[in-house]
Amino acid sequence: MTEREKMLAGELYDCGDSQLLNQWHKAKNLMRDYNLTDTRDAEEKDRILSELLGGRGKNLWITAPFYVDYGNNIYFGNNCEVNLNCTFLDSNKIIVGDNALIAPNVQIYTAFHPTSARERFGEQKADGSFEFCKTRTAPVIIGNNVWIGGGAIILPGVTIGDNVVIGAGSVVTKDIPSNTIAYGSPCQVIRDNE
Repeated sequence: MTEREKMLAGELYDCGDSQLLNQWHKAKNLMRDYNLTDTRDAEEKDRILSELLGGRGKNLWITAPFYVDYGNNIYFGNNCEVNLNCTFLDSNKIIVGDNALIAPNVQIYTAFHPTSARERFGEQKADGSFEFCKTRTAPVIIGNNVWIGGGAIILPGVTIGDNVVIGAGSVVTKDIPSNTIAYGSPCQVIRDNE
């Protein structure tokens, strides 16, 4: 398996792999261009998003600045809005359904590291340096008609069902079922959402 295949399978992989680093650099350059594009230049923003993202439906609005790791593992449905200063660390797939509202400063993570420093970095080299840290991943799936409040953090492996509201500042550590309102740290279902 390539390191990318290991990454998407959720296996321990080397993020210093040259194929992954090439995509990472490409994404960082596209992200920079997007973040510096005139907000009225819809054609250029569309061109950049077409090259950056894995896929998207109609009517996607992303307010700059927007931050990604690879970009090509992010998929949006129709009629989605991402407000400013959001970070999508897409070492695995981030799939966002239709009609999603993602407020400012939301962070979505798919990557995590072994808790053991030896597993994260391996053995120290003779010159005192280490290899790139080892990483694992799990996808994040966000359903249709979801509103994620400002400053929320969604951790690897989380699935958020349809018609869910996640309160501002929440840390989402586990799956949230459809038709609910949830908030807190850790995020918990508070009540049904009719």
